[in-house]
Amino acid sequence: MHIGLIGLGKMGNNMRDRLRKGGIDVTGYDPNPAVTDVPTLAALAEALPTPRLVWVMVPSGKITDDVITQLSTVLEPGDLVIDGGNSRFSEDFKHAAQLAEKDIRFMDCGVSGGVWGLENGYGLMCGGDTADVERAMPVFDALRPEGPREEGWVHAGEVGAGHYAKMVHNGIEYAIMQAWAEGYELMSARGDLIKNVTGTFKAWERGTVVRSWLLELLVKALEEDPKFEDIEGYVEDSGEGRWTVEEALNNAVPVPTISASIFARFVSRQEDSPSMKAVAALRKQFGGHAVRKI
Repeated sequence: MHIGLIGLGKMGNNMRDRLRKGGIDVTGYDPNPAVTDVPTLAALAEALPTPRLVWVMVPSGKITDDVITQLSTVLEPGDLVIDGGNSRFSEDFKHAAQLAEKDIRFMDCGVSGGVWGLENGYGLMCGGDTADVERAMPVFDALRPEGPREEGWVHAGEVGAGHYAKMVHNGIEYAIMQAWAEGYELMSARGDLIKNVTGTFKAWERGTVVRSWLLELLVKALEEDPKFEDIEGYVEDSGEGRWTVEEALNNAVPVPTISASIFARFVSRQEDSPSMKAVAALRKQFGGHAVRKI
């Protein structure tokens, strides 16, 4: 199988490598000449066998809009576009309709795994027509973690369902990270009693009900910088937490934990706190997100 991949940043570049290791031929395009395989999107289309499959892995918003518009001019009827970025689910309806005018198929796929996905595989949440999902299954199988398919991949529903599932996933992630961060600050505040904060978290990695990958990443971050002395407690948000809260309001679903975690990130931009240093460190560990250095 031979596909196109647009966007070769931190995740896209690793995804290209994992796909190739999984037996998928990949031609990648990126505006950065140092990483791209072809000079233009038109050249990408020319390099792919028909019917084409093109995976889009670029930032949400205008950049995704522009890429979809450009693809509508270089692809042909029967080609399939998969948006694997962090687009808002409501944008999928617009993009699907836009491409349908040219008889080009569209799917959305929420992707989780961050900078560790190359080694561990990516959690995939797909939205689209069943026939399109089956067509793209070799790609999903190459990207997902090893083991039973249903433990790292799901066909969540029709177009928009994949990004909706990823939005809720990230809202939950916000809340879990905030809980770990607040626990870190509380134990750090009692240095007279808790003499080994890092070791305490590490002891929770096995046998406890709170063991998780985020806990392991927190321990890794603490081992690198036990007091987060090199990190400013300023935390960005990429949008999904806000969208989750907005959806909760629209559907009258109470999400007090998730909403509190997004507001905590806003607080981090006003004052420097130990807990928000921990959140910043966690985002760097799993996603390679930039942190502000002291």
